[in-house]
Amino acid sequence: MEIWTLLFFIPACFTLNMTPGPNNLLSMNNARCYGFKSAFMAGLGRIAAFSVMIAFAASGLAVVLYASETLFLIIKVVGAAYLLWIAFNLWRSDTSPISDIENTRNRFGLAKQEFVLAAGNPKAILIFTAFLPQFVDVSASVNEQFFVLGVTFLLLEMCAISLYAAFGIYLRQWFTKPNMAKRFNRACATFLALSGANLLFSRQQ
Repeated sequence: MEIWTLLFFIPACFTLNMTPGPNNLLSMNNARCYGFKSAFMAGLGRIAAFSVMIAFAASGLAVVLYASETLFLIIKVVGAAYLLWIAFNLWRSDTSPISDIENTRNRFGLAKQEFVLAAGNPKAILIFTAFLPQFVDVSASVNEQFFVLGVTFLLLEMCAISLYAAFGIYLRQWFTKPNMAKRFNRACATFLALSGANLLFSRQQ
């Protein structure tokens, strides 16, 4: 792959990585509640989901999946329902205690939450079926190029996770009081609910 292609790809890709969305909001809130390390490890669940999607895109399965209205609808409904479920639980929680998670099982639960949230977002499928191929030269090895672009995307995604988690740590000092934490939780819940509703009623392009 030519270096010029990567020089164009990286800033465009990082813009997508840094776009505020449910997963990035979740990383920020996890860091605020449980610390940077827990939020970063939870973000690896998202990386795992995106890795599977990139592999599908490289093999052509993602195109088939996106073209199938039934499969697309199933993914969309499940993803929207999960977003609304997270929003519902976050809204009901009075406070979100700040504590460090040392239990591996609890961290695995956070990672699973990130994985399901990322896997249930059909817009992610669109990124890997419409965005990545724009930087692929069909006259060269397609799989090799998808590998380079995919790894670059995942590394930039990990940078985005780190930045949102760092911002979550910064927010800790502002939300130590129960009332402030409750308001923040409900603001996050509202955003997630709106994202879920938007996902549910959006039409396949």
